[in-house]
Amino acid sequence: MFEKIEMMQMARALGRHVAERQNIVARNIANSDTPGYKARDLEPFETAYHRLNAAPMRATDPRHLSVPDWTPAGAQVMSGETGVSPNGNSVSLEAELLKAAELKRGHDLSLAIYRSGLDMLRTSIGRRG
Repeated sequence: MFEKIEMMQMARALGRHVAERQNIVARNIANSDTPGYKARDLEPFETAYHRLNAAPMRATDPRHLSVPDWTPAGAQVMSGETGVSPNGNSVSLEAELLKAAELKRGHDLSLAIYRSGLDMLRTSIGRRG
């Protein structure tokens, strides 16, 4: 039922992106002492989402959104080298912890959008809470 509502699809896509990016950040932190390990990251959700939704839906208003059909598998994994230690490792624990905090905000946003959508659906059918 909720698969047809674009807002719900976008919230679910954001949640999946955050989860996939959290896996990559955790892997970076786990390999922070591994010689030669290169830090990785996913491209931002907005970039991946817009790139994969290149065929816009016909709309009557320029503010309308295109139909979301996004999966985390479509996001590109990037190798971000901010600085390399003498053993060839490019993981910065400070940068990874900042990413983890950003991911927490993204997860909270995804849940808030989903809750808001459910509240609107409940209101539209005449049910509260």
